[in-house]
Amino acid sequence: MNANVDDGDDVEYKAANGKICGFKRGCPSFKGYDLELNFFSVSPELIEITTGNPVVYGFDGAPIGYDDCSIQCNSGFAIELWAEVLGDDVCEADGSGDGAWIYFLMPWVTNGMLGDLEVGSEAASLTLTGATRAGGGWGSGPYDVMPIDAAGTGGPMLTPLGSTCHRRTFVTTVAPPEPTCEYAPVLCDASAS
Repeated sequence: MNANVDDGDDVEYKAANGKICGFKRGCPSFKGYDLELNFFSVSPELIEITTGNPVVYGFDGAPIGYDDCSIQCNSGFAIELWAEVLGDDVCEADGSGDGAWIYFLMPWVTNGMLGDLEVGSEAASLTLTGATRAGGGWGSGPYDVMPIDAAGTGGPMLTPLGSTCHRRTFVTTVAPPEPTCEYAPVLCDASAS
């Protein structure tokens, strides 16, 4: 995630003799994050969601591949990432340490594009690039990503993500969901978002 920032233009006020009598620093404008995501395992459905390129189906209706087509700049997707936090309790002999993760949310990623593909005798990986946009209508989100009470019950974010935000990051004790490669409906109570 690389910040894309326009530095803005500085303004200088000079007297007739050339001496600077006033200066105003340009105000930077945050454009978003340029993303580069590396995957070691992908599904045709993931390619479709992230790039807008269509899935290719086999005779039985199962996804077997995808087409590479034009870059879809009028669509987007959200991405959530969990990075495990290694703390003091990780090495406890009884293994009773509670897990903790840094949770990253980018509610609107657009311009998804696949990178170079190298086929060889070693494992293949796939690179996807894109850029964040503000908003995305995520609100509090449809998923359980943070504790909502002292008992550690998982629930959606307690504070909705603002319409000018590109990313949210926080530490959570709610474990990431089990990975799946198939389409899954996003169930969301619109009144809670």
